[in-house]
Amino acid sequence: MSGSDQTISTERLSLVWLSPADLTGLLDGNVSGVEASIGTNLPAGWLEEFAGLVGFRSRQVEANPLAAPWLLRLIVRRDPPAVAGLVNFHGPPDDRGFAEVGYSLQPGQRGQGFAVEAVRGLFDWAYRVHGVRRFRASISPDNERSQNLVRKLGMTPVGSQWDDRDGLEVIWTVEGWVPGAG
Repeated sequence: MSGSDQTISTERLSLVWLSPADLTGLLDGNVSGVEASIGTNLPAGWLEEFAGLVGFRSRQVEANPLAAPWLLRLIVRRDPPAVAGLVNFHGPPDDRGFAEVGYSLQPGQRGQGFAVEAVRGLFDWAYRVHGVRRFRASISPDNERSQNLVRKLGMTPVGSQWDDRDGLEVIWTVEGWVPGAG
Protein backbone atom coordinates (compact mmCIF):
# COMPACT_ATOMS: atom_id res chain seq x y z
CA MET A 1 0.00 0.00 0.00
CA SER A 2 1.28 3.46 -0.81
CA GLY A 3 2.12 6.08 1.79
CA SER A 4 -0.90 8.10 0.64
CA ASP A 5 -3.11 5.27 1.89
CA GLN A 6 -1.53 4.79 5.32
CA THR A 7 -2.22 7.96 7.32
CA ILE A 8 -4.63 10.68 6.31
CA SER A 9 -3.95 14.08 7.86
CA THR A 10 -6.57 16.74 8.49
CA GLU A 11 -6.29 20.06 10.32
CA ARG A 12 -6.34 18.53 13.82
CA LEU A 13 -6.35 14.80 13.23
CA SER A 14 -4.42 11.84 11.88
CA LEU A 15 -6.54 9.01 10.50
CA VAL A 16 -4.20 6.11 11.24
CA TRP A 17 -4.77 3.00 9.15
CA LEU A 18 -4.85 -0.33 10.93
CA SER A 19 -3.00 -2.68 8.58
CA PRO A 20 -3.89 -6.36 8.19
CA ALA A 21 -0.94 -7.13 10.50
CA ASP A 22 -2.32 -4.65 13.07
CA LEU A 23 -5.77 -6.26 12.91
CA THR A 24 -4.23 -9.70 13.42
CA GLY A 25 -2.11 -8.38 16.29
CA LEU A 26 -5.19 -6.96 18.00
CA LEU A 27 -7.08 -10.22 17.55
CA ASP A 28 -4.10 -12.06 19.06
CA GLY A 29 -4.16 -9.67 22.06
CA ASN A 30 -0.85 -8.00 21.16
CA VAL A 31 -2.11 -4.49 21.96
CA SER A 32 1.33 -3.14 22.93
CA GLY A 33 2.83 -4.37 19.63
CA VAL A 34 0.07 -2.68 17.64
CA GLU A 35 0.46 0.50 19.67
CA ALA A 36 4.17 0.51 18.79
CA SER A 37 3.32 -0.10 15.12
CA ILE A 38 0.83 2.77 14.89
CA GLY A 39 2.67 5.14 17.22
CA THR A 40 -0.14 5.78 19.70
CA ASN A 41 -1.79 4.16 22.71
CA LEU A 42 -5.31 2.77 22.53
CA PRO A 43 -7.77 3.86 25.22
CA ALA A 44 -8.37 1.41 28.06
CA GLY A 45 -11.06 -1.05 27.03
CA TRP A 46 -10.88 -0.10 23.34
CA LEU A 47 -10.11 -3.61 22.11
CA GLU A 48 -12.88 -5.15 24.21
CA GLU A 49 -15.37 -2.61 22.81
CA PHE A 50 -14.34 -3.04 19.17
CA ALA A 51 -13.12 -6.66 19.03
CA GLY A 52 -16.14 -7.69 16.93
CA LEU A 53 -15.49 -4.94 14.39
CA VAL A 54 -11.76 -5.70 14.30
CA GLY A 55 -12.54 -9.37 13.62
CA PHE A 56 -15.09 -8.50 10.94
CA ARG A 57 -12.69 -6.14 9.14
CA SER A 58 -9.90 -8.73 9.39
CA ARG A 59 -12.12 -11.31 7.69
CA GLN A 60 -12.94 -8.77 4.97
CA VAL A 61 -9.24 -8.29 4.28
CA GLU A 62 -8.67 -12.05 4.16
CA ALA A 63 -11.47 -12.39 1.59
CA ASN A 64 -10.36 -9.33 -0.42
CA PRO A 65 -6.87 -7.94 0.32
CA LEU A 66 -7.60 -4.95 -1.98
CA ALA A 67 -10.24 -3.80 0.54
CA ALA A 68 -7.60 -3.16 3.23
CA PRO A 69 -6.99 0.59 2.65
CA TRP A 70 -10.74 1.27 2.84
CA LEU A 71 -11.12 -0.29 6.25
CA LEU A 72 -10.48 0.58 9.87
CA ARG A 73 -8.67 3.78 10.83
CA LEU A 74 -8.16 5.34 14.23
CA ILE A 75 -9.07 8.99 14.62
CA VAL A 76 -6.06 10.38 16.50
CA ARG A 77 -6.00 13.91 17.88
CA ARG A 78 -2.63 15.53 17.49
CA ASP A 79 -2.93 18.09 20.31
CA PRO A 80 -3.04 16.66 22.88
CA PRO A 81 -2.30 13.23 21.35
CA ALA A 82 -5.19 10.83 21.98
CA VAL A 83 -7.34 8.32 20.14
CA ALA A 84 -10.65 10.11 19.64
CA GLY A 85 -12.46 7.29 17.83
CA LEU A 86 -12.51 5.35 14.60
CA VAL A 87 -13.65 5.85 11.02
CA ASN A 88 -13.83 3.55 8.03
CA PHE A 89 -15.57 2.67 4.85
CA HIS A 90 -17.49 -0.58 4.89
CA GLY A 91 -15.30 -1.66 1.97
CA PRO A 92 -14.35 -0.40 -1.49
CA PRO A 93 -17.05 1.38 -3.50
CA ASP A 94 -20.02 -0.76 -4.52
CA ASP A 95 -21.07 -1.47 -8.12
CA ARG A 96 -22.81 1.94 -8.27
CA GLY A 97 -19.64 3.74 -7.11
CA PHE A 98 -20.80 4.50 -3.55
CA ALA A 99 -18.40 4.11 -0.61
CA GLU A 100 -20.27 3.73 2.69
CA VAL A 101 -18.80 5.38 5.76
CA GLY A 102 -19.00 4.43 9.42
CA TYR A 103 -17.57 6.17 12.48
CA SER A 104 -17.56 6.18 16.25
CA LEU A 105 -16.14 8.63 18.78
CA GLN A 106 -15.07 8.02 22.35
CA PRO A 107 -17.66 9.68 24.65
CA GLY A 108 -15.22 12.32 25.96
CA GLN A 109 -14.28 13.35 22.39
CA ARG A 110 -17.78 14.19 21.15
CA GLY A 111 -19.06 17.69 20.43
CA GLN A 112 -15.71 19.02 19.17
CA GLY A 113 -16.16 18.47 15.43
CA PHE A 114 -13.77 15.51 15.24
CA ALA A 115 -16.24 13.18 13.50
CA VAL A 116 -17.10 15.72 10.77
CA GLU A 117 -13.42 16.46 10.23
CA ALA A 118 -12.53 12.76 10.11
CA VAL A 119 -15.30 11.81 7.66
CA ARG A 120 -14.49 14.82 5.46
CA GLY A 121 -10.83 13.76 5.48
CA LEU A 122 -11.76 10.20 4.54
CA PHE A 123 -14.01 11.42 1.70
CA ASP A 124 -11.26 13.74 0.44
CA TRP A 125 -8.76 10.83 0.51
CA ALA A 126 -11.15 8.57 -1.43
CA TYR A 127 -11.61 11.29 -4.03
CA ARG A 128 -7.94 12.28 -4.27
CA VAL A 129 -6.44 8.77 -4.31
CA HIS A 130 -9.24 6.71 -5.88
CA GLY A 131 -11.49 9.21 -7.73
CA VAL A 132 -14.56 8.35 -5.63
CA ARG A 133 -17.24 11.07 -5.61
CA ARG A 134 -20.27 9.17 -4.26
CA PHE A 135 -20.70 8.42 -0.57
CA ARG A 136 -23.40 7.02 1.66
CA ALA A 137 -24.15 6.49 5.34
CA SER A 138 -26.85 4.37 6.99
CA ILE A 139 -28.10 5.95 10.21
CA SER A 140 -30.74 5.04 12.79
CA PRO A 141 -33.67 7.48 12.57
CA ASP A 142 -33.12 8.20 16.29
CA ASN A 143 -29.43 9.14 15.94
CA GLU A 144 -29.68 12.94 15.71
CA ARG A 145 -25.92 13.49 16.17
CA SER A 146 -25.08 11.40 13.11
CA GLN A 147 -27.88 12.98 11.09
CA ASN A 148 -26.48 16.42 11.92
CA LEU A 149 -22.99 15.25 10.95
CA VAL A 150 -23.99 13.99 7.50
CA ARG A 151 -26.05 17.13 6.84
CA LYS A 152 -22.88 19.18 7.44
CA LEU A 153 -21.26 17.08 4.69
CA GLY A 154 -24.04 17.85 2.22
CA MET A 155 -25.66 14.44 2.46
CA THR A 156 -29.41 14.01 2.02
CA PRO A 157 -31.77 11.16 2.94
CA VAL A 158 -32.72 9.00 -0.06
CA GLY A 159 -34.52 6.01 1.50
CA SER A 160 -34.38 3.46 4.26
CA GLN A 161 -33.37 -0.14 4.85
CA TRP A 162 -33.60 -2.81 7.51
CA ASP A 163 -30.33 -4.02 9.01
CA ASP A 164 -30.52 -7.33 10.91
CA ARG A 165 -28.14 -6.04 13.58
CA ASP A 166 -28.99 -2.33 13.77
CA GLY A 167 -32.67 -2.29 12.78
CA LEU A 168 -34.20 0.50 10.69
CA GLU A 169 -31.66 2.81 9.04
CA VAL A 170 -32.09 5.91 6.92
CA ILE A 171 -29.78 5.97 3.88
CA TRP A 172 -28.02 9.29 3.31
CA THR A 173 -25.95 10.06 0.20
CA VAL A 174 -23.88 12.74 -1.45
CA GLU A 175 -22.83 12.64 -5.09
CA GLY A 176 -20.25 14.76 -6.88
CA TRP A 177 -17.95 15.18 -3.88
CA VAL A 178 -14.93 17.40 -4.33
CA PRO A 179 -12.23 17.93 -1.68
CA GLY A 180 -13.09 20.69 0.74
CA ALA A 181 -16.83 20.18 0.21
CA GLY A 182 -19.27 19.90 3.06
